[in-house]
Amino acid sequence: MLKMTGIRQFQKMMKDIYFHHDSKRGAKATYEWLKSEVTELGEALEKRDVKGLKEEFADVFAWLCSLANLLDIDLETTCYERYPNRCPKCGNNPCTCPFRKAPL
Repeated sequence: MLKMTGIRQFQKMMKDIYFHHDSKRGAKATYEWLKSEVTELGEALEKRDVKGLKEEFADVFAWLCSLANLLDIDLETTCYERYPNRCPKCGNNPCTCPFRKAPL
C-alpha cells in the first residue's frame, strides 16, 4: 500500500493520474461528477453501509482534488487557512457556536 503524508501529496497523485482526462472534461463537468459522488455517499449513509461509505468518502475526496487541480487550488493550504485549529466563525476550539439545524 502506498504511504501518503498529506493532502497535498494525495492531490498531486490525483493530478498525475487523472489531469489529462480532467482537463478535457473541464471544471463544470468535473463538478457534476463530484456532485454525483456526494449523492452516492448520501445513499451509503442512508443504508449504513460501512464498506460503501469508505469507498464513497474516498471517491468524493478524489473528485474534489480533481476539481481543485483544474482550478489550481492547493487544498492543503486552503483547508488549513480556513480551519487554523479553530472554528472559522467563533474562533474557538472546540467550537462554541450555537447549534444550527442542518439544512434539509
